[in-house]
Order: sequence, then C-alpha cells, then structure tokens
Amino acid sequence: MRLGYPTITWGGVVGMPGGVTSVKDSFYLTAGSTADACRDIAAAGYTGTEVFDGNLLEYIDEPQRFTDLLEETGLTLVGVYTGANFIFDEIVSEEMTKIEKAAAMAATFGAQRLVIGGGAQRVHGPADGDFQRLAAGLDRCDRIAKAAGLTATYHPHLGTLVETPAALEKVMELSGIHFCPDTAHLAGGGGNPAELIRRYGDRLAHVHLKDWDSRSQRFLPLGEGELDFDDILRAVRETGYDEWLMVELDYYDGDPKAAAEISKRYLDKLLAAHTS
Repeated sequence: MRLGYPTITWGGVVGMPGGVTSVKDSFYLTAGSTADACRDIAAAGYTGTEVFDGNLLEYIDEPQRFTDLLEETGLTLVGVYTGANFIFDEIVSEEMTKIEKAAAMAATFGAQRLVIGGGAQRVHGPADGDFQRLAAGLDRCDRIAKAAGLTATYHPHLGTLVETPAALEKVMELSGIHFCPDTAHLAGGGGNPAELIRRYGDRLAHVHLKDWDSRSQRFLPLGEGELDFDDILRAVRETGYDEWLMVELDYYDGDPKAAAEISKRYLDKLLAAHTS
C-alpha cells in the first residue's frame, strides 16, 4: 500500500466567497499554501497527496506550476475532493457544472480519483426524497468522473445528510458510487469503521485514515485517539484493496507537518507488523 496525505491540514477548510451567491463557484478551499503543504508532506515521507477542487483553481491558468511542484516533491496527485448539497432540485445543475470543472481539473493534473462529499442537512431534518436526490446526484458524479477518466468515491461526513451507519446504508442501496470510508467521520457518526469497511468492501475505492476522540469530539493524528487501526487495516486488506491510504487530518491546533510525521511513524510501524 502507498501512503498519501491531503493538504487540508495546512489552513483547514474554508471556501470561496463567490459560492455564497453563485452555486457554480462554491468550491472547497484550504487557506494555507499548497506548495508548502506538498513540500512538508513529501518531507514527512508520503508519496501522494489529495487537494480540494478550489486549490487547483490557483494553478489552472498556469498548469505547469503545479506539475513542477509535483515533480519537485515527488508526489502523486491521487485525488481531488469536491462536493455539493445534491438535495435541492433548483440548484443541482449548477452544482454539477462545478463538479464537471473539478473533474476536468483533476484529470488535467493526473489525479486518479474524484472524492465526493455532501448531501445537505435541512433545518428540520431530511425531507421525503432527500436520500433519493442525493443518490441520483452521486450517480451523476460517477458518470462525470468516468467521462474524465477518474473513479468517483463517496465520503460520508459529519455535518451532512450521511453521518450515521443507517444513513450510509440508505445511500449505498440507492447509488452505485464507490465508497471512501473516513475512519474518524464514521466513528463520529456512531459507526464502527472496520465493520463498515467490511460491509461495503466490494465498493471500496479510496481510504481516509484519521483518529478520533469521542470525549472531545476532535480529530487526531493516528495513534493518539481511540480507533482500532489494527482492525481497520485488517478490514481493508480483507477487501483486497491494496492501493493508496490517505492519512488525513481536517483540523489540528499544532504544527501540520508534525502531525503528518506522527501519523506516518505510527502507520509505518503498524503496516510493518501486518506484513511480518
């Protein structure tokens, strides 16, 4: 298995202000420097990365700058993360325009995967048909990704329609998209990450690893929380998946490079134990 680390920790999740008034411009964005993040990720020993769709916009008019950065650091661009509300019929075509642009940028820079988050939460809970609308949107994303030569994967996420195992079951039954488990988000939603990986193992196509502390409701570097990564890795191997493991940390109040190094040391030791 190859190890990658997304750039999100260098600045955390923000977003593009234009998306407030123009849905087609509602890209994700990390506030920190993509170049600094890639250099730190490579220095920590990872060989791949994942970026938000909005961060690629910085390079789209000068693509050689990002290509040069990848060459300098030796990193592979594994995935690009994007997402949408999906449940509001009147804006879904605008959202798909944005996702088509994200997929085109991902393909331009040689990414393999389009990672999809989303499914909006309504103020008073899901309306009739919300899961069906989300599933239809995800299937459209799947077709968009395939047309661009990418694999689309769905990433359940706290704060979206799909937080809990029950919600995940609904959307997986309704949509044919591949699965991207995020260990901390699954645990935060009340699920057992290893169990869910086994349940949807035939659709596993991308993996996000991060640790979780239920008391503080915080994401943590690997080995610093409560998740059983020994069982999680065993579950991943049982599915036959033998590709990229992306070690992600959405937010961290310390040095992002140090967090990446902590997780790399922990994961290296654990993977060595699994192969010995």
